[in-house]
Amino acid sequence: MPTLSDLVAYCDKRTRRAAFKDAPGAFNGLQVANDGRVTKIGAAVDAGVVPFRQAVAAGVDFLIVHHGMYWDMPRPLTGSTYERVATLVQGNCALYSNHLPLDAHPELGNNALLAAQLGLKRRRPFLVRDGEAIGCIARAAFTRAALHKKLSSLYSRVIAIECGSTAPKEIAFCSGSGNSAVPELGPAGVDTLVTGELREEWFTVAQERKLNLYLCGHYATEVHGVRALAAELAKKFRLPWEFIATDNPL
Repeated sequence: MPTLSDLVAYCDKRTRRAAFKDAPGAFNGLQVANDGRVTKIGAAVDAGVVPFRQAVAAGVDFLIVHHGMYWDMPRPLTGSTYERVATLVQGNCALYSNHLPLDAHPELGNNALLAAQLGLKRRRPFLVRDGEAIGCIARAAFTRAALHKKLSSLYSRVIAIECGSTAPKEIAFCSGSGNSAVPELGPAGVDTLVTGELREEWFTVAQERKLNLYLCGHYATEVHGVRALAAELAKKFRLPWEFIATDNPL
């Protein structure tokens, strides 16, 4: 039976966790331990009482999340914060968080998989932070109208702001929040971005700078990385795995 240490070491190495300077609250890596044994792997986008309870009920004892518990810590272990920790500890469920490394990974990352959904390959880096490319750019293989149609077939809600070229040559990908990505489209020579969400003011910018912006949902664009890592981990260690969906509409 694989140990907790085995799985953590594999995840750390495979995602190059230590290479990324993430937000302090991201606290990538093992956030809560269990008794050291792992029998079932789970994957979820967000840490929270509800997905934790779902994971424990499903028999998961190693849960991978994209957004961990500690973004706004320290906080007293009371109320919902206590419930989160208590659910994991009482359910013997370890929690492993992986944020930017799992956006950036060229094979398992959210952005590479967003491109792959469209039949496109990661061509060059985008949104470089501290020497690491978080997003990616792929060569477009279809028109703007076809891109919109393909995205609408994949995601339940797509907000399309179409002020750029009708036949983009390249497409940039930035899962989750794309607020930091829009200003980098011009320098990258790209006018089309697929992302999760944006602030309201980028609509005016899109009009002025002639950009195509496609918003497919923060949660929806970040289910891919945790799923891919969990599936690979399960195959490597011959364990079952399950995606813990919360149907977050945001």
